[in-house]
Amino acid sequence: MAATPSVPRSTRNRPRTPARSWWGWGYTDAHPDDAECAALGALIPGTLARPLPIPRIADLPIAPPAVTPPRSLAHLVTADPRARAAHAMGKAYRDVIRALRARPGRIPDLVAHPTGDREVADLLDWAGTHDVAVIPYGGGSSVVGGVEYRGDAHRAVLSLDLTSMDRVLEIDTASRSAHIQAGALGPVLEEQLRPHALTLRHFPQSFEFSTLGGWLATRAGGHYATGRTHIDDFVQSLRVITPAGAGTSWRLPASGAGPSPDRLFLGSEGALGVITEAWMRLQERPPYKASASVAFTDFHHALEAVRALAQSDLAPANCRLLDPGEALLSGASRDGSSVLVLGFESATGPVGDRLASALDLARAHGGRAETPPADCDPSAGTVDRAPSAGPADRASSVGPADRAPSAGSAVSAWRSAFLRMPYLRDGLARMGAVVETFETAATWDKIPALIDAVRTEVGAAALKITGHPATINCRLTHVYPDGAAPYFTVAVAGRPGAEVEVWDDIKAVAVEVLHRHRATITHHHAVGRDHRTGYDLQRPEPFALALRAAKEALDPHRILNPGVLLD
Repeated sequence: MAATPSVPRSTRNRPRTPARSWWGWGYTDAHPDDAECAALGALIPGTLARPLPIPRIADLPIAPPAVTPPRSLAHLVTADPRARAAHAMGKAYRDVIRALRARPGRIPDLVAHPTGDREVADLLDWAGTHDVAVIPYGGGSSVVGGVEYRGDAHRAVLSLDLTSMDRVLEIDTASRSAHIQAGALGPVLEEQLRPHALTLRHFPQSFEFSTLGGWLATRAGGHYATGRTHIDDFVQSLRVITPAGAGTSWRLPASGAGPSPDRLFLGSEGALGVITEAWMRLQERPPYKASASVAFTDFHHALEAVRALAQSDLAPANCRLLDPGEALLSGASRDGSSVLVLGFESATGPVGDRLASALDLARAHGGRAETPPADCDPSAGTVDRAPSAGPADRASSVGPADRAPSAGSAVSAWRSAFLRMPYLRDGLARMGAVVETFETAATWDKIPALIDAVRTEVGAAALKITGHPATINCRLTHVYPDGAAPYFTVAVAGRPGAEVEVWDDIKAVAVEVLHRHRATITHHHAVGRDHRTGYDLQRPEPFALALRAAKEALDPHRILNPGVLLD
């Protein structure tokens, strides 16, 4: 049979899951300790003498719930203080520093864990008649203020956690697709697909801590640099529950029947409805992998090499360019070079020839490339985290290795740093540093000037605001034939107690620079509340009128994620 219904989740011999941090990124046992935080702080002049203490739930201003759910829904809802605190914010820098300063903002009154569509609908019905704002919540990894409530326009706030709805319901092997509940976290989803030798092949940096529904609601970008980089590309059909009713789009490989209903809800961030299920296109798991790195003495020559690769037919899975600062931070380079990390994958055959061709092209633009290795053993490694990568090392080291990396170790160093970096950011936040990222995308004709303007203008603004010089690094995370997605990291000492205000002022300058260069406010982090100013500038007014009308029709009580996308 082509369809395999109700794929079970195996729990036998599953390793115990580490405890999640309620205030910071990831797992509690992966965060730097106090000594490591102090070592990190020493890298940024002007930070605190000692790290801020880990916040306690008891120190937070958690008021009693303003509402009580009806008896019919009480079994789905909790008012536990830890659950409420953990659902109050996402994982952006401004969220982490607010938690460290015990200023988390509006904490939800209740947290609900529905197990099916009917319960989601019942919770929305109750909330609509009792003036309760509903914040759809997946893994809580938002870095743009997408899962918090700001203001006081509603009587109470309910965080609607969908992670109990986490099953692969059916697999259609003939169409190579799967029917999946939206609350499935990345590892949970892939665990259920693995016995069928299939994968969704969507691995954002937040893979462990984000859900299918969250990816869909934010139009998330995966780790892969070319080809199908956004979750949109994998969608066959969506099921959405709204206060006005439920709807499911048809499963089709493609359709020209008017505007796509799926496109209305992809990227809607829970403001129009709650995505509860989706049919997703799958792929065979790619056993053939090869990777290499290329060093460049000139960053702009490296940009030209990446553009040539993006406009070739080689289609690397990974084509990530690190500027000298980013390469140094990750341990991929110690001599001031920019580093291009290349990776190729295939489910059908070796990819060494494609890698060799890519390296030849990079050399033609001034790159110093290593000799390409043989294709990886198909039985080795895993594809559940990143292309050509194994599981992340939970290294205790807080900085790059002392020795200079070899060409062959540059890819490995970048891999480890990629998944370790959010933990180091939180360690720096404990030292009072302002350390945050923003990402964008623009056409190739604008990319060089855009990157130079961000470095110059955002750097000058950070110095003026803080009195300290800032480090501003850049990497390209995704590349297209017509453009690229630069990803910037800003690090500077903050003003004690005013770190959020410092970052907001710096970010305002960044938004202005992006808008002036016709670069998007976000390539894959979504709009949330933090990007509203830039989003309002970017979208055409007739579309804004249509979006407001859709909101009015689907959410007449205006309870769904108020403040996201629309006032």
